[in-house]
Amino acid sequence: MPRAVTADPALAQDAAAFRRFNRVYTRFLGTLGNNFLHTDFSLTEGRVIYELAAGGKTQAKEIAEALGLDAGYLSRILAKFQKAGLLRRTTSKSDNRAADLALTPRGRTAFRTLNSRAEKEARGFLTSLPPPARTEFTRSLVAMERAVVHRNGAVPGPQPAFTLRQHRPGDMGMVVSLEGLGYVEQFGWDGTFEALVARIVADFIANFDPSRERCWVAEIDGRHVGHVFLVKHPEKPDTAKLRLLYVDPSARGLGLGHALVDDCVRFARQAGYRRITLWTQSILGAAHRIYQSAGFRLVSEEPHHSFGKDLTGQTWELEL
Repeated sequence: MPRAVTADPALAQDAAAFRRFNRVYTRFLGTLGNNFLHTDFSLTEGRVIYELAAGGKTQAKEIAEALGLDAGYLSRILAKFQKAGLLRRTTSKSDNRAADLALTPRGRTAFRTLNSRAEKEARGFLTSLPPPARTEFTRSLVAMERAVVHRNGAVPGPQPAFTLRQHRPGDMGMVVSLEGLGYVEQFGWDGTFEALVARIVADFIANFDPSRERCWVAEIDGRHVGHVFLVKHPEKPDTAKLRLLYVDPSARGLGLGHALVDDCVRFARQAGYRRITLWTQSILGAAHRIYQSAGFRLVSEEPHHSFGKDLTGQTWELEL
């Protein structure tokens, strides 16, 4: 008799978690019914409307490929849309055997309804989560998207654009939350690091000098994904300190860290500083590459025990 294949226990647990997630998420999205986002459309019909709206004029074969839909099933959906006055077909100028598809004014109204309700649902769910849970949830979404894109061999879409702005009320709490959670998750540091960050931001707000100090916050679609501070050195009037450079894992690879440090350097020059100094740890290799690119050089390092770990602290400087 052939030997039975022994199942991998870890894989079995992961598969069970994957299937459980699918059951929970399909119910959350309402994919099992025909009233997607409280409309008369199914989820598939809603996705077809989105492709038609996003593509302007397009063809059925392009939609089928984009959504992985059976051609016959898609044809029935398009016929339903045309009968309802949502869709217009015209003979393609490039191929008279094919038809260009476009939403009618009524179809675009249906799209706007779906789009606004989807946006409202997303914002409503995300605002119901406390900041740490929302950050973890968003990171998980990004990780799942990357895994699926890699698995399917698809070409990733355009990189999301980020914006940099100066701080405003409410930002400091997010700075402490992201730093505290991020370094615990990535390096296993303890709560004393979060306490240090809290003291730094409290001092920044209490003693803020807008002519010589700045905090920049990086956002993607309104979400806080990074930050950096430039503050006065307490003992050297001609020296600024760069502090708390942070880039969320979901936003790495976009050049965001370089942009934050570049803004620090530009402002320091404008403010009349002659030097920027910073303190970091030897294990933070990604940050070192950003500092080196901006012209900083390592001037000293020293072992220490902080944040529950044995670390090597480093001082970097940039002459302006």
